[in-house]
Amino acid sequence: MTADAGTPLQPLREDWERALCVVAHPDDMEFGASAAIARWTRQGKRIVYCMVTSGEAGIDGMAPTQAGPAREAEEVESARIVGVDTVDFLRCPDGVLEYGVPLRRLISAEVRRHRPEIVVTGNFRETWGGAALNQADHIATGKATVDAVRDAGNRWIFPEQLDELEPWGGVKQVWAAGSPRSAHGVDITDTFDLGVASLQAHRTYIDGLGWEHFDPAQFLGSQSRPAGARMGVTHAVSFEVFSMTWGE
Repeated sequence: MTADAGTPLQPLREDWERALCVVAHPDDMEFGASAAIARWTRQGKRIVYCMVTSGEAGIDGMAPTQAGPAREAEEVESARIVGVDTVDFLRCPDGVLEYGVPLRRLISAEVRRHRPEIVVTGNFRETWGGAALNQADHIATGKATVDAVRDAGNRWIFPEQLDELEPWGGVKQVWAAGSPRSAHGVDITDTFDLGVASLQAHRTYIDGLGWEHFDPAQFLGSQSRPAGARMGVTHAVSFEVFSMTWGE
């Protein structure tokens, strides 16, 4: 099931101060949601990025030992552009992530460490809303993130972490950017250009894909304008919202 493209998107809540973004690869935030991050950091919100992998298997013509550090450096710079100064790399193997307890454990520790009120991840539905299939790492990471948020609040799950980290059950919602089931959105008209600049920072990756004529502004606009039309603004990012508390 996908959301009706003509259905208005409801504005996301902005009554929070701290968020954690958990995605599979460097560039996953920038291919859609980083302009929203720029909006929120401009509001004074504290946002941390967590990359589950370093994207080391993402460039066919570059060995993983070279690609991983290059992509980490590009992610740190792209995060800086939108006001994020902390990027954690879990360095799980790129391309072969598996949903399960080990991944939940790692993400749970991140939630307990940073104690966010909102957790952002990417679309983890099977498709992007049509024939285009989603990538396996995205699906594994998003599913594990939702479960890890619940794990983080339960002291009897991953109790070995409690030597250094306290349980954290303060996450109100998990937001999946770009989900075909999105019913919410955020206006990024004022920060769209920052989102474009953050994607442009991934030059090694884009060049490695052979996208000689790739236009970041055109690509991002092709997503943000339809979402914006559903909010009555020029540019928007859509999100599927998962409540982590009763009544939210």
